[in-house]
Amino acid sequence: MKMLRRSFLVGMGAFAGSTSILALTRSAHGEAGFGDLELDPDGILDLPFGFSYVVLQTGGDVMSDGIAAGGLPDGMCCHQDNNGNYVLLRNHEEQYGTNPAPDFAFDSTAIGGVSRVVIDRNTLAVLSSNLVLTGTVRNCAGGPTPEGWVSCEETDDVGHGYAFLCSKDATAVEAPQQLLTFGRFEHEAIAFDQKSKITYLTEDVDDSVIYRHVPDDVDDPYVGKLQALKIIGEEGFETTSENIQVGDSWDVEWVDVADPEGLVQATRYQAQDLGAAIFVRGEGMWIAHDTIWFTCTDGGPTEQGQVWRLDLNENGNDKLTLIAQAEGEGELKQPDNITATPWGDVITCEDGDAPNHLRGISPDGIIYTFARNAIDGGASEFAGACFSPDGEVLFVNIQGPAKTLAIKGPWPKAPDVDCGCV
Repeated sequence: MKMLRRSFLVGMGAFAGSTSILALTRSAHGEAGFGDLELDPDGILDLPFGFSYVVLQTGGDVMSDGIAAGGLPDGMCCHQDNNGNYVLLRNHEEQYGTNPAPDFAFDSTAIGGVSRVVIDRNTLAVLSSNLVLTGTVRNCAGGPTPEGWVSCEETDDVGHGYAFLCSKDATAVEAPQQLLTFGRFEHEAIAFDQKSKITYLTEDVDDSVIYRHVPDDVDDPYVGKLQALKIIGEEGFETTSENIQVGDSWDVEWVDVADPEGLVQATRYQAQDLGAAIFVRGEGMWIAHDTIWFTCTDGGPTEQGQVWRLDLNENGNDKLTLIAQAEGEGELKQPDNITATPWGDVITCEDGDAPNHLRGISPDGIIYTFARNAIDGGASEFAGACFSPDGEVLFVNIQGPAKTLAIKGPWPKAPDVDCGCV
């Protein structure tokens, strides 16, 4: 474990409840994290002592609807149904593979999509699974909403590059619910603020911007206007500047993107013409309390990643803070998906050189290793990390060979902390 600069403490000071959460974490484990990893005899996932996992589903398994579970599972969220069962909504960059294109495919030539997996809360047995969305391209990440899940296409190919709303109750593939005003660009993740009904979005390109979608009517939060983040007083602020240090903060404003579908000019170029800040490969994003966490996979001085926090203010005075960035070996390694934990840390999924890990970051700035991919030396990325709403289970995907896992263990308990589970 390595401590980042002391400036991290400044950046984390505003995190809600950080003192009590830190005390809880340390009293349970002595320091941030859960101890050394133990080698998995099955060669799938190395975890600390006291933790265990089950493989819920592997790519190619036949689901309840007769369709084979897709490959390259990526972003994911967890709900609970009326019976207390866990309901996963899971992206696939490759969904139906050799199966024929199902009815309601958005594009019959495209093979991305979303599947749904219902899991017994007590036994972690899979009760059912089915396709929800298909015919999309590179469904990389997205984010939970009260209705279910917004799945995003990481492409700007003609006819694609959209976000789609998926129902948590869909027991069969449904007609696509395309969210046009969320923009057409190389989407990655979203974070839906249940208070304001504003949705925040990342974009996975080298010169990306951070967006938000402001609804015209809070009763219909999926129609509105697209805006981009700008640092107040700075035109085209470069977030990889050598002068940026962990803990630095900036006040932000939001500029309108006039053509969210990018029909004439790409959305990021429209935003940059208005002075929007530029990020390097915005990827994972998650919301907890009034805090948005997001990653830039290739950001920072070593191009190995950054973790950012956007504090939301009802008065509109949002503030951006650099929480962590890779500045040497072992600190961060291309963080991709990110999730908040029930006890106040965040966990990032690595998408870098083998072996890939799940890394945690504690409120006082300690980066620790929670898990290691043990398949084929850990070459494949982790994706889709998310907790169950009751905080009992951490779900995660390993993209190759397309496994979805459920992890249980002695998690710290902090019921007053919102981990963004819905």
